Amino acid sequence: MTKVPTQPLLEPSAAGGADAAPARIGSIDAYRGLVMFLMAAEVLELRSIAKNVPTDFWKFLAWHQTHVEWAGCTLHDLIQPSFSFLVGVALPFSIASRLSRGQSRWWMSLHALWRAILLVLLGVFLRSMSRNQTNWTFEDTLSQIGLGYFPLFLLGFTRQRWQWVALAVVLVGYWGYFAFASLPPEDFPYAEVGVSPDWHEKRNFAGFAAHWNKNSNPAWSFDQWFLNLFPREKPFTHNGGGYSTLSFIPTLGTMILGLIAGGWLRQPVSSWTKFGWLMIAGGLSLAAGWILHETGLAPAVKRIWTPGWTLYSGGWCFFLLAAFYGVIDCGKLVSWSFPLRVIGANSILAYIMAHGWDTFILRSFKIHFGNDVFQIFGEAYEPLVAGTTILAIFWLILFWLYRQRIFIRI
Repeated sequence: MTKVPTQPLLEPSAAGGADAAPARIGSIDAYRGLVMFLMAAEVLELRSIAKNVPTDFWKFLAWHQTHVEWAGCTLHDLIQPSFSFLVGVALPFSIASRLSRGQSRWWMSLHALWRAILLVLLGVFLRSMSRNQTNWTFEDTLSQIGLGYFPLFLLGFTRQRWQWVALAVVLVGYWGYFAFASLPPEDFPYAEVGVSPDWHEKRNFAGFAAHWNKNSNPAWSFDQWFLNLFPREKPFTHNGGGYSTLSFIPTLGTMILGLIAGGWLRQPVSSWTKFGWLMIAGGLSLAAGWILHETGLAPAVKRIWTPGWTLYSGGWCFFLLAAFYGVIDCGKLVSWSFPLRVIGANSILAYIMAHGWDTFILRSFKIHFGNDVFQIFGEAYEPLVAGTTILAIFWLILFWLYRQRIFIRI
């Protein structure tokens, strides 16, 4: 933990020259803050409330706090794409800031490599917190970003047309890796890899799209080899949710989309022109992802981060960034976003706080104030009261750090 007068991890900062951007782009902080809030808001346990109070209102909120089981998208499914996208958005500002301070590309490259390794290991650490030994798995958001961060950093020094080329190579190459793989035989033991007969009948794809089925695809096959190279409590056979290590490759595609967006935000053109670019990119990307999904060429599945998902979720990321940018940086309506900007300014700490701190806070309240301390509105709303209390404490910690200009950096 350091007390700094400049920027936290991956934050945009000023770059000298004619195309210099403002020292802070409030929309990026606010968007990142929303992402971290949505992730931390899992403590509200809206699904539990919807079960006890089954109204359309609570069911709607609970649905958008739930990941879809395979294909499709809810608001909750956009958390990880948004976080990855924003890493790309911030990179051009970070590079420009470091260059303006006289850092060499060699030193910057070493720092980027160190950051990538640390992000991977931090993700492994968070996934091991409830285990008896290190849980060598790489599907955590931080690990996925870390695995793709160094290539993204190198792309940050290239012209934008090469970034588009890299995006195409990543998406088409990863699509081909799945598309040209052999489909599993008819007697494939789905139950042994966590795919029940009911799942196989109702959710697995048929025809060409079957290349992207749960725990019977090339990324799953890779993990059966790769993850068993590490010491484990028991041999790896499958991930219960269908997640895979190799998803970092199309996740890199999501970060490249953010890199392109960040490059646009640094261009010496009017703010409303940039807003237009973001909206057009969002529409095209969303449409492309939807077409790939509906035709079965590349179903939109977040858990294995298909190319269809990269484009579909990337379209929503462009739209969300455009919305924040249009209101805050174009419309100059800033003050309302302060609570979100407080969270976004310390995004790494907010991410870590959302992984385990809630349990400590919950237990502490019950120890000192009794087990029914959160039942002031009845047992059905206990998760809402408890979760709101936890979120308030999280925010107050981040607010104090914000006021002290203390940011957690890697």
